[in-house]
Amino acid sequence: MAAHRRRPRQRAAGGGPARAAATLTLAGAAGATCLSGTGNAAPEPTPAQVEAKVDRLYREAEEATEKYNGAKEQADAARERLDDLRDEVARTEDRLNTARATLGSVAAAQYRSGGLDPALQLALSSDPDRYLDGAALMERAGSRQQAALGEVRRELRQVERLRGAARVELSTLTSRRSERERHRATVTGKLEEARRLLSRLTAGERARHAAGPGSQHAARAASDGREALAPATPAPGPRSAAAVAYAYQKLGSPYVWGATGPHSFDCSGLIQAAYRSAGVSLPRTTYAQIGAGRPVSRAELRPGDLVFFYSGISHVGIYVGDGRMIHAPNPSSQVRLDPVDAMPFAGATRVA
Repeated sequence: MAAHRRRPRQRAAGGGPARAAATLTLAGAAGATCLSGTGNAAPEPTPAQVEAKVDRLYREAEEATEKYNGAKEQADAARERLDDLRDEVARTEDRLNTARATLGSVAAAQYRSGGLDPALQLALSSDPDRYLDGAALMERAGSRQQAALGEVRRELRQVERLRGAARVELSTLTSRRSERERHRATVTGKLEEARRLLSRLTAGERARHAAGPGSQHAARAASDGREALAPATPAPGPRSAAAVAYAYQKLGSPYVWGATGPHSFDCSGLIQAAYRSAGVSLPRTTYAQIGAGRPVSRAELRPGDLVFFYSGISHVGIYVGDGRMIHAPNPSSQVRLDPVDAMPFAGATRVA
């Protein structure tokens, strides 16, 4: 009996190592899984990969910036039209009130004259000649009433037309403002992501990325203004030359999206400011600027021509000769001199 009672204890003792072995096996498998997961983790991107992604984000942000600029321009125009319409409504309502006052005066005069039939009034009048004079006066008053009534109707129709147009402009303004804010959110999101990526680079890598492919030319041009005055190929006219000179003066200015100068710029803002200084009014966005002049080929470029890049026409610079341009590239850089071939060429136009 005693031996029989000891058997369960022996089985129990033998089960301990088995469970321990199973536990170790599971632990080893779990450890292998963790090690395997660590081994398959994505490697850190190289500086070149970071820079490439930052450049892509900047291009996407610039596309959104140009759309923001366009929506803002349209919103500003709608705001001006709405203000003009409201002013015209106020003037028309003043004329309507004057016409209503005139109509009221005529109606009051008729009421005071009584409502008797004209023939009966003549028969009862003690002074027929005086009555006839009065009747002629009332006939003229009736004509004046019809004219006043017609004027009231015209002004009422005009007020309603203007109010309808104002409602349309208000709707347009609201829509453009919403569109502008959507593009603003896109721009700020892209730029924030680019800043996070750039923070992974060393100070030297960030400086090299910000300098761009034409950094040596830019440094030389900034310290030697003679390049701006004597390009190898002359500008086609004095306004083009003045725009190029302005662009040289702005080398080193910061890029700020949505800015049009005089101290900071985005790409199309720099172009608009350069030609504004030369007395030429250009549209605000790259999409409109490319249609503002005569198209020219890559081989025909002369200083002052506008050069556009990427398939979406989202970037612009001003050609300064010798295969180079001045442009505002992105928020991590400044207005600088770069080769035209630094980006995918999409077209060019001559505005002056």
